[in-house]
Amino acid sequence: MSQTTHFQKIPTHLTQKEFEKFVFPHLCNGSRGAAPKLLAFQYFNYILKLLNMGCQWKALPIEKTAEGHPEIHYSNVYRMFRRWERQGCFTEAFLASVLELHQQNLLDTSIIHGDGSTTAAKKGGDNIGFNGHKKIKGDKVVAF
Repeated sequence: MSQTTHFQKIPTHLTQKEFEKFVFPHLCNGSRGAAPKLLAFQYFNYILKLLNMGCQWKALPIEKTAEGHPEIHYSNVYRMFRRWERQGCFTEAFLASVLELHQQNLLDTSIIHGDGSTTAAKKGGDNIGFNGHKKIKGDKVVAF
């Protein structure tokens, strides 16, 4: 088991320097249309905040301008999230971070956290049976 915990914390906010080092090289920038109202790292921090809070997009707390108006509408943050997701930017950033941790000997593979969740089986799927915990047909799975 790892003795240090300084690198095990899930980040919920990145500085612009951290963003440019770890995330920005993996993002795809749009080539058409108007320039975004915010910098890419601000969009990314709003996305991190949403994922950490687990709230709906409408409930995302957006910073206010000097006039008291939100600096951006939540749908613009969602649109940027969907673009980056569709282009595979998050997957590339994740793979690069795992590779970086492996190269620095900070990747501890002795601990694997599983997510036990119930998924409904499709008609004709393997292991169709009744799950006594929930009133659906399905099977308990552990996803890694």
